[in-house]
Amino acid sequence: MTAAAGAFGVLLSWYYQPYVAASHQGLGLSQTSAFNAGLFDLHEVTFPAWTLAAFAIGALAGMLIRRVVPAIAATLVAYAGLAFAAGTWLRPAYMTPVVTSSVNVPGSAWVMSQWWTKGGKFAFSGWPSVRLLNQYCPAGPVGVGPGGKPKAVGLAECLTPHGYTQWTSYQPASRFWPFQWIEGGWLLVLSALLIAVTVWLVRRRAT
Repeated sequence: MTAAAGAFGVLLSWYYQPYVAASHQGLGLSQTSAFNAGLFDLHEVTFPAWTLAAFAIGALAGMLIRRVVPAIAATLVAYAGLAFAAGTWLRPAYMTPVVTSSVNVPGSAWVMSQWWTKGGKFAFSGWPSVRLLNQYCPAGPVGVGPGGKPKAVGLAECLTPHGYTQWTSYQPASRFWPFQWIEGGWLLVLSALLIAVTVWLVRRRAT
């Protein structure tokens, strides 16, 4: 089961390679990041680890509940909660994000947050207000991105001359495989603990 999941992860990595290639990201040919939720955990390291974790959760749930349907439901809830927690809180904190004031953030990077300062003080996060745009960018941002949304570089060209500085917190693409091994490692430890608890409960009930 775990080996099959690993093989599937290798196949998926090969299939998505053109979409996450740094050269394509830099040219704006793709907006797909290897860190995207639902894609990151399907690669050849994390997918087998998540598969093993699901098995371990299911085995423990079956041992504790001892009824098929409720055990399946409990497994799905526990797995979904763990996956949500990993993607929302754990994964972004595997390594300290890089913070830069450069507007030329690599397209393959995993952007965590963006905010603006003025005079060394926080001004706003995300996109500026309509009032601010009308005041400093009446002709609209210089650059236009996918879907007609303004590019950060366009906003910078409008706002930087007026004392605003954009800051970006991101995880560089070079950290993809370290993140894969970190997540695969703690999932392996978690699975081993769950399986050990399940075995201990089985032996305890048998005596």
